[in-house]
Amino acid sequence: MSERYAIYFAPAAGSDLARFADRWLGRDAETGEVVPQPKLDGLDAERLRALTEAPRHYGFHGTLKPPFRLANGCDVDDLHRAMAGFAARQAAFEIAALQLREIGDFLALAPADPAPALSNLADACVTEFDAYRAAPDAAELAKRHAAGLTPRQAELLARWGYPYVLDEFRFHLTLTGPIADPMERTRVAGLLQPLVAPLLMQRMPVREFSLFHQPDRATPFRRIQRIPFGR
Repeated sequence: MSERYAIYFAPAAGSDLARFADRWLGRDAETGEVVPQPKLDGLDAERLRALTEAPRHYGFHGTLKPPFRLANGCDVDDLHRAMAGFAARQAAFEIAALQLREIGDFLALAPADPAPALSNLADACVTEFDAYRAAPDAAELAKRHAAGLTPRQAELLARWGYPYVLDEFRFHLTLTGPIADPMERTRVAGLLQPLVAPLLMQRMPVREFSLFHQPDRATPFRRIQRIPFGR
């Protein structure tokens, strides 16, 4: 079975960040509606569509617990009840500012300063909901190892099903897929900068988390539940 779930941070519906993300990626992850992408000088529509294909597929988000298949004996109602109980104990907080960053070969928004509350939330999601995660199959593990992992990342993959969690976690909101050419990456960042500049001046509230669902690997993730924090 290829059906997967993920626990993500996603910006509040109707917020400036959410509206920007829907337009930039060309899809509303809650409704699945196609949204016209911006017209950019020097970057044609087809290339923009290709550069945003990967984040569009996953929906605009910051990962808290990476995509996983449900463990045997668990269903989505069990997961949702566990998330609601967890959320009731969480206190809302804010990220003071975001910045546009190159992370490897892709572009993303990330906290401008260390955000321990966000890291702590992600760590807790990884561990708290692990009982609901089926172990990755051999093909998934081979794909991860083929990408090149450090010994620590391999250890995390074996224990938690994903190599970039806990001490290897870096929160980010992905804006592009891989852009191999550094010159093109710099050019796209330059086109993005004026679009995101107003957002970088705003505080980003973290008052809820979201459950995303993917019925099969070919189908984009959709947000199916927003769960507010209790404090």
